[in-house]
Amino acid sequence: MRNRPFGTAGFTPVMPRAVLTRLPAHAGVSAILFLSLLAGQAALIAITPVLPQLAADLDVATAVAGQLRTVTGLAAGLTALALGSLAGRIGLGRQLLAGAGLLALGSAASALAPTFEVLVAAQVPLGAGVALVTTAGVLAAAEWVAEEHRTRTLSWALTGQPAAWIVGMPLVGAVGGASWRLGFVVLPLAAALLAVLALARRAGDPPRPAGPARIRIAFANRDLRLWAGSELLANSAWAGTLVYAGALFAESYGVSSASVGVLLAVAAAAYVAGTFAFRRIAGTADRRRLVVLGLTLAAGVALFGAVRPGVAVSLVLFGGSAFAAGGRTLLSSVVGLSVDPSARGAVMAVRAATMQFGYFLGVLVSGTALAVAGYAGLGLAVGTLFLGAGALFAPCAFGRGVCYPAGLAPSTSRA
Repeated sequence: MRNRPFGTAGFTPVMPRAVLTRLPAHAGVSAILFLSLLAGQAALIAITPVLPQLAADLDVATAVAGQLRTVTGLAAGLTALALGSLAGRIGLGRQLLAGAGLLALGSAASALAPTFEVLVAAQVPLGAGVALVTTAGVLAAAEWVAEEHRTRTLSWALTGQPAAWIVGMPLVGAVGGASWRLGFVVLPLAAALLAVLALARRAGDPPRPAGPARIRIAFANRDLRLWAGSELLANSAWAGTLVYAGALFAESYGVSSASVGVLLAVAAAAYVAGTFAFRRIAGTADRRRLVVLGLTLAAGVALFGAVRPGVAVSLVLFGGSAFAAGGRTLLSSVVGLSVDPSARGAVMAVRAATMQFGYFLGVLVSGTALAVAGYAGLGLAVGTLFLGAGALFAPCAFGRGVCYPAGLAPSTSRA
């Protein structure tokens, strides 16, 4: 039996009018999801502008300190996979509230950590919280609003992540001169507590009826495996770039932590611009663009690591890469959400896992490359990961037929 096209795996659900009338306004949902994803990203970036100071204070190498994000990524990835197995059993409001609570706990523990070992342990609740808000936040963009508002809501929700950079990098960089510990307080802890307040009234939302999709069923589909593998490599590459970008500016040019924060905020603004620029075509996203953007990013990050004649050139290279990354993130999210509604929980859990395991793999690869071959080696390593992401997805994007990441089509064989 032939596979059915993307998003039509077996049936077209009809939402009762009574349910539609209970759907909140998409602007309100956008605000809630924006704040949730901002809190999650704020927790991840808290060490970026102050990584050298953190390493010196806790008496570890910069490359070793960067491995904090491997712990966060591993915890987040495992949480995302476990959450996929529970898709449909726990309301999205409860998932987001639990995630925000874990982010607050992990941020407070990180700020108070007396040793590097305790700081490592504090990354576990942070990682779990990031997985919850990322998985549920993207899924809620499809479940909490009518279909015609999905792409707009998703683009605003995803903007919460770079917004954390725009606001957080200058803020964390400014307070980093006093103590790197304040970086976990001024934005991650504050944003998480605000998210808890915003989500409290949605905690009682009932869960959707559990669909038949499970992660193991989804992975039986070849095209989902290609898509997920490509996402893992791309997210690894971007995570590896982000974690050490601030250190590259600081150690290559001797700029202050406050200046590093401003430079990273400018790059984050470019990421936002990329997200909104690609929103116009995201509704009918051609999956070939994911391959093209992956190759663009491969060149951009490789040059960012290797070509460092001055701050301005590095900022242009990093900002251009961020613009492409913003567009790629939105297009990939739309691809995942375009599956059959009963499969979205599993597919979004898979995507969240690739994002978080990407921190584990990407920081491990980039940190090793930095220790062995400096920033030029780091750029080459993350560029190779982006190149691999494009190459892996190319047979699905350019081959005959279409991709079916739902895993629910009547047959998992190609047409």
